[in-house]
Amino acid sequence: MDLFDLTGKVALVTGSTKGLGETSAKALAKAGADVAVCGRNQADLKRVSAEIQVMGRKSAGFELDVLSKEKVTKGIEKVLSHFGRIDILVNNAGTNYRVPVLEYPEEKWDLIINTNLKGYFLVAQAVVPQMIERGYGKVINMSSIFGKVGLATQLAYASSKGGVDQMTKVMALEWAKQGVRVNAIGPTYFETEMVKQIRNDPARFNFIIERTPMGRWGYLPELEGTVIFLASKASDFITGQVIYVDGGWTVW
Repeated sequence: MDLFDLTGKVALVTGSTKGLGETSAKALAKAGADVAVCGRNQADLKRVSAEIQVMGRKSAGFELDVLSKEKVTKGIEKVLSHFGRIDILVNNAGTNYRVPVLEYPEEKWDLIINTNLKGYFLVAQAVVPQMIERGYGKVINMSSIFGKVGLATQLAYASSKGGVDQMTKVMALEWAKQGVRVNAIGPTYFETEMVKQIRNDPARFNFIIERTPMGRWGYLPELEGTVIFLASKASDFITGQVIYVDGGWTVW
């Protein structure tokens, strides 16, 4: 359907060399977009961009360290020089560290907040001005169910994702009349490298299954439709929202 066609659009996805980011980048390519693949591992940047090129889309890999404003600015300048513009931004780069609150190291708190929250701000600040100039843009912030619900040992991660949800609302309000829509996706547990340790822990794995009304983890292809929807004109009158892809977890 034309509503979901992204042909001619340019997308940038941070943290797109694995997991949810790689899935998002390839989903946008399937819908017709050319994709700037961003991350820090050169081999994976080449691999993912090559796989997108096989789909018949233009793609290139760009090293992007979201912890540094200077590096973000230089990285986005390279993307804009290569593609000419960015129509769709998926803020996805993230990390996690799981220990109880009283054991939480300050340096891990700083790393996770700076990556998962400040990084989204820095990238959006570098990308969105050229969207505003053209009067069009879609920003998708990858949040989590833990932006809404709590869970033990998720201190910094949940705090960062709660911040992402509020950031999404503020960005949406400020840019609504300038043609830039900003929304977030709140996934539950999907089969990715980041949660491999939990996947291999029978007690925690079973807890997640029991806590999820649909009785299972998410499969990565099940994220694709939401990413394409929020990137396409099908969602043009939606902004400031969080769409949960969670098997019913947040219904409780």
